[in-house]
Formats: sequence, C-alpha cells, structure tokens
Amino acid sequence: MRNLIVILGDQLDMHSAAWADIDPADDAVWMAECASEATHVWSHKARIALFLAAMRHFRDALRERGLTVHYRELDAADDDGLVACLERDLERLKPRKLIVVEPGEWRLRSDFLHLQARLEGRIEVRLREDTHFMCSHDAFDTWMRGRRQPRMEHFYRRLRREYDLLMDGDAPRGGRWNFDHDNRAAFGRDGPPADLPPHRSFAPDTCTRDVLTLVAERFADHPGRLDHFDWPVTRAQALEALEDFIAHRLPRFGRWQDAMWDELPPHRAALYHARLSAALNLKLLDPREVCRAACDALDRGDAPLEAVEGFVRQILGWREYVRGLYWHRMPAHAEDNALDAQAELPAFYWTGDTDMNCLRGCLRDTLDTGYAHHIQRLMVTGLYALLLGVEPRQVHAWYLAIYVDAVEWVELPNVIGMSQWADGGIMASKPYIASGKYIERMSNYCASCRFRPGDTTGPRACPFTVLYWDFLDRHRERFADHPRLKLQVRNLDRRDAQELQQIRRQARKLRDA
Repeated sequence: MRNLIVILGDQLDMHSAAWADIDPADDAVWMAECASEATHVWSHKARIALFLAAMRHFRDALRERGLTVHYRELDAADDDGLVACLERDLERLKPRKLIVVEPGEWRLRSDFLHLQARLEGRIEVRLREDTHFMCSHDAFDTWMRGRRQPRMEHFYRRLRREYDLLMDGDAPRGGRWNFDHDNRAAFGRDGPPADLPPHRSFAPDTCTRDVLTLVAERFADHPGRLDHFDWPVTRAQALEALEDFIAHRLPRFGRWQDAMWDELPPHRAALYHARLSAALNLKLLDPREVCRAACDALDRGDAPLEAVEGFVRQILGWREYVRGLYWHRMPAHAEDNALDAQAELPAFYWTGDTDMNCLRGCLRDTLDTGYAHHIQRLMVTGLYALLLGVEPRQVHAWYLAIYVDAVEWVELPNVIGMSQWADGGIMASKPYIASGKYIERMSNYCASCRFRPGDTTGPRACPFTVLYWDFLDRHRERFADHPRLKLQVRNLDRRDAQELQQIRRQARKLRDA
C-alpha cells in the first residue's frame, strides 16, 4: 500500500484535501467508529447516530467509486481511542504514508502529532490543512496580527470582499454591511404565520435504521431520544435540505431569526432556521455553495437582502471567525474563565425537569431532536448558565455533548467566548445578558410560566430577572465603565438597598439549589 488515507467522522467531503493525489490502485481509506468518541462527553443519542449513519453512507459511496475502505464498525472496534485503533491497524496494513486532514479538535490533532512522532522513520505521516473552510489558518493569523480586540464584523467584511459576496464593486450591496437591525422581530401574540413550512425531513433507510438500533442498545443510558431522527446523512440529502431551505424558509429567515415559539411539532420547531449546520459540519455541504445558493436566491428576487445577508453572516462571518479563533487561541482558550464562574451545571440541563418554562421548552426540544436554534442556545440555555455563574468548561462539555451539529472547533468558541464571555471580551465586546423581559418579548414562553419576568423579588420572581440583577451586582466593578454596560450598572444603582439584598438572597438560593 502506498497511502492510507484517514477519514474522520466530520470529514465526509468528496472534495477534501485527502483526495489530492489518490490512486485507487495503490491507496486505501481507513475509517473507524470508536465508542470513546461518543463517551468523552456524554453525547446525545441523536448526535452519535448522526455521525455513525453519515460515516457508513460515506463509506458505501467511496466503495461505489472503486476505493478500498478499511472500516471498523462500532461493535467490532476497541474502546481505547481512535488513534490507538489506527496504530494497531497500521501494523497489519503497512502503508508507506499516512495522510490525515487535520481534525476539528485540538485533542485529536495532538493525538495525531504524537502518532507522527512515534512513527518517524517507519511510516511518513502527512497532516493536511482542511480546505473545506474559506479562511486558512495562515490568513486568519495574519488578519489577527496586531489586533488587541478583534471583531467578527471586520473579518466578515474582508471575506465578503475576497469572495465577492453581496458586493457592488467594493461597496456592500444595498449600501450597508449589516442588516441586524431589520432581523430582530418577534412573532407577536398570534405566533408564527399559519403557513410556517415544515423542514425537509429524511426517513431513515436500512443503513440508518441499523445505526439507530445499535445506538439505542449500546448507549441506552445517554441523554436524548431517537424517535424524531430525520437528519440528512448523505451528500444528496444535504443538497435537498439546502434547496428546501432556500425555497421555503430563507425569505423569512432574516426577519424572525431571533424569534422563539413554544409547543410546535418537531418538524416546525426550528421555525425559519436552516438546520444545515450538521450537514455543513460533517462536510456534506460546502460553505461556498451554501452562500452562493442564498445569493442566487437574492439575484432571482426569491429572498430579500436582509434575509440573505443575515444568513451569509452566519456562514461566512461567524462560522469562519470562530474556527479561526479556536485554532489561534487553543489550548488556553478551553481554560478561559474571566468571570471566575465556579457553579455546577444544574442537573435539569440533562432532563428538562424545571419549572422555568423557557428552559423546559428549549431543553425538551433539544433532548427530543438534538437541535435548538441559535437564540435558544445563546439567550435561554446559555444565558441562564452565564447568569448563574456556571463553570465554563461544564457548559462547554454540555453543548458539545447535546447538539447534533457540535464539533469542538465551532462549539467551544461560541460557548466559552460568546455565550459565557469567559474569554473576557476577545470574541464579544460585552456579555450577552438580559432579564426575563427579553425572553418575554421574543417568545411565548412566559405566557404559560409560573414566574413573572418583571418581578425581581418574591415567590414569582423570574429566575432570569433575579440572576440578571445579581450578575450586574457581582460584577459591578468590572462593568461600571464599560461602554455598552455602564447604563445597566447605573440602573442597578437606582435599586432600593433592601430590594437589592432580597435579590442577592434569592440568587444565592438559586445557586445553592
């Protein structure tokens, strides 16, 4: 064997750098399902099933193209780690060269670098940069050079120009770079429009059903359910999902991308969101084609500019930006804890068993499907952990475990930097904090909740509101002169001293509980 090409579970890309010089006659592919990859965090059943089903379909697609694939299925693999499994197989397969596209986790990348050192002189190991992304490591590091406070907005504008997306010459299309102001509407009292379209779902085929049975048996004690599993697990299905979003939900995505609504069936719970992040992060879709599809809809007159810009910002802006920050700042980034948060993650995050209706609703949807849209993640589950003061690594481990689209390069910066502000302002200029009044304004969660978002004390005081004022109180000195938070601190100073003492007591009870 000339080359053995390692394909990881989130590298299911037929245009990967792994295939740059492949010769089917002399080269082979290696893939493995390892239980340790599902258990180093307590992964949602649907997350495990999505990875395994997509991997098996990709294996079959490679074999149909005439490639030799050495594939270890979960029930036959050892549990001592992916690289350990590979190292044992190298003794049997004896390739001259091992080709690996860099993993999406610092942990796995370190494991492969250590393997490279152990194999020196016996097998050449080549780690190739992942060309799936639109900004290389070198380009991002160059952009970061000399920036004390990097901002996604500036990075996003550079990539807009580089890829000529939503541009009129050197100017942004429509005369503005950012349409966020137009994209923050709530549904109002009547909820989503009656014609809210369902997302495109994919009935499990024989291969996927086998995986679902395996996961239900092997990981029975893991969180989440499998009976709503309808994710795209092949390239063809991912393209169908993209086409469905562009045609049916993109036109209204922008206006209502921040809105939330409770008690919707699973096939409509994502509202106008794309649900493409899992396919993108498995690399069944390319970010270039996703951005172009949205821009083409604008050119055809099928979607308004504010919707297309808001969506492109998610892919070209945030997705590329957090990936750049992850590799630029790791491994120290994982240890960030600027606010010295030390509380334990509440147990109800794994069960949804809480009286707070917004958290119960978001957690229920997450446990049912492995998915919640970005405002539910940032401004409900993430916000409560931030206000409560949960130790950031625990929050990170929960998000990595519970969402089907979670891969560490994208999940960790979003949680550590944006959601929990544990990096002290490198990723986001201020913490994303709000009281229960924000959730009331953007959703219907509060209408059927026993807590009142406007109450700061007493038996019906909303825990979000109590903890919001307590957060400002605990971090008063840090944010007293902050340009974007000092007004909120001044509002805190207007609170009656007796009321503030009661807020502190109620917040302490919430943390103790």
